[in-house]
Amino acid sequence: MSTTLTLKNIPAEVYERLKVSAETHRRSLNSEAIVCLESVLLPKRISTSERLVRARALRVALANSKFQAKDISIYKQEERP
Repeated sequence: MSTTLTLKNIPAEVYERLKVSAETHRRSLNSEAIVCLESVLLPKRISTSERLVRARALRVALANSKFQAKDISIYKQEERP
């Protein structure tokens, strides 16, 4: 059963981003708002095995990159005044 929701006082920036997103995905504003709400309120659960596959892939990607743990300190220092 569907329910109707009326939103008031939507900030202009939020409305514009929703509008652009709806156009990008070729959806109505209503459909895009529903998709956005579902993605936040009903996030897709992934299985433990899928999470492990993603973690292992990330580990391989990081091992193949030139990024090292010591770089974190350098980047932190660059951000400080």
